[in-house]
Amino acid sequence: MSLLTDLVTITCVLAGVVFFLAGTLGLLRFPDTLTRLHALTKADNVGLALIVLGLLPQAGTFLDALKMVAIWLLVQLASGAVAQLLAEVALRSAHAAEAKE
Repeated sequence: MSLLTDLVTITCVLAGVVFFLAGTLGLLRFPDTLTRLHALTKADNVGLALIVLGLLPQAGTFLDALKMVAIWLLVQLASGAVAQLLAEVALRSAHAAEAKE
């Protein structure tokens, strides 16, 4: 059973790393703030979820697993709120630049 849990852990963590790399690539390659923000938040949320999912079978106790899930949930809430705030600032500064022209 240990080999199976190790394989699940390795697979999920590697998939999570791929999503993190894809989000970083989107951050570097997309043309404007909103598409960069979208790529980064979506890919990072899925990447973190896969990493937590992969690490759950390796958790020593139920409390350790609960802490990982709680951290993942807090990151979900924080990244959604921060993405909304950044998008609002980007839209306001774009409208202000248009008004000056």
